[in-house]
Amino acid sequence: TKSLISSFIKLIGLANLAKKVNFRRKSTVSLSMVIAWLMSVHFARHSLFRAKDDGNFTIRTARNVLNDGRINWQKLLCIIAAKLVACLKPVIDKRRRLTFIVDDTLISRSYSKKTELLAKVYDHDKHEYLTGYRGLTLGWSDGNTFLPVNFALMSTKKSQNMIGSKPITTDERYIAGKRRQQAQRKMNDVTVELINQALKLGVEAKYVLFDSWFTSPRMFWILKQLGLDGLGMIKKSSKIYYVYRKRHYDIKGLYNRLAASKILKKNNYLYSSIVTAQYQGHSYPLKVVFVSKRGSKSNYLVLATTQIKLQPEEIIQLYGRRWQIETYFKASKQYLALDKSQIQSYDGQCGYIAAVAITYDLLAWQERQNTDDKTIGDLFYIMNDSLPDIKFIDALVYLISSLKNLPSINKNLLDQTIEQL
Repeated sequence: TKSLISSFIKLIGLANLAKKVNFRRKSTVSLSMVIAWLMSVHFARHSLFRAKDDGNFTIRTARNVLNDGRINWQKLLCIIAAKLVACLKPVIDKRRRLTFIVDDTLISRSYSKKTELLAKVYDHDKHEYLTGYRGLTLGWSDGNTFLPVNFALMSTKKSQNMIGSKPITTDERYIAGKRRQQAQRKMNDVTVELINQALKLGVEAKYVLFDSWFTSPRMFWILKQLGLDGLGMIKKSSKIYYVYRKRHYDIKGLYNRLAASKILKKNNYLYSSIVTAQYQGHSYPLKVVFVSKRGSKSNYLVLATTQIKLQPEEIIQLYGRRWQIETYFKASKQYLALDKSQIQSYDGQCGYIAAVAITYDLLAWQERQNTDDKTIGDLFYIMNDSLPDIKFIDALVYLISSLKNLPSINKNLLDQTIEQL
């Protein structure tokens, strides 16, 4: 495991990234040493409180690095993802559509209510408010491999929903202040910032996949200005209208219009049409595909994209790739303890999330290197099995066999000692 971690750190050139991400601690402990130790802690399934000290530094030193507000953890993850994408690009079929995937997950913290920027967050699964954060994540996928590219730990701007302490700084001249200001802005605006940062740092993609919480005419238009095509699920809202054959329809009205026409339903989808969407006086074409909802004959889902050249089957297949980010959330919480951090500093939590994402990048890279069909969970347990110390009985056998091979020791005395033992 240590050799795999070391080779991965050399592959991404982590030793040369310290200054780029503003790591300026005056110490003999490097950023690579801390990241490698955090990876080993994850594979050993230990928390930062129960982890063993490294030979070169203590746990307190590692925590101080995580809590350092000067380090740009978002940029570090972006650069690592860009290097991995560059390594994968020669073996990716040119016909593959490279995509960004955007989604958020609940990072629950029912304890330590004095934690900085801790807030009441609505859980869409349980339909109730919980204390914690929203972990906004930007990922990259070629259809086979998913890599977390960027992230933001989102809080709230509403004072009535704020539970934890106020941010220690809001000065946007510093990285710590920018990070805290970003946490209290609208999630769609922060999503665009994460995508823009990833593009500038060299992560290549053509499409952006997202669910209905991020889909809007505004999001489609902004992504189009960045040279990207959005693909997402549309809400059945009566407040948003689309132009179809010179008439305005909401999404339900458009479905009823197509259903009343002589257009026949297809095998893989219901209907497909090209409409015109509008945002602040700008008009652009949008391809809409109506898909039957699994388990409900009378209900349907609506997918839309600004890339009107795609066939409806291709749109459905490409949107199915969005599920990869859900498997990332599942694996990072189940195996890498994404939501088990006990750090109270907001900077420290961002550093912890970055360390989890880098560890997942290592597992995803190993999965891509293997010729068999190992899952992320299989690889995690393989890495976990190789970390524990040598057993006492194995050490004893090794010691006895080593003593037997020493010619300078009296063999009679040695045999007598072994028998007594």
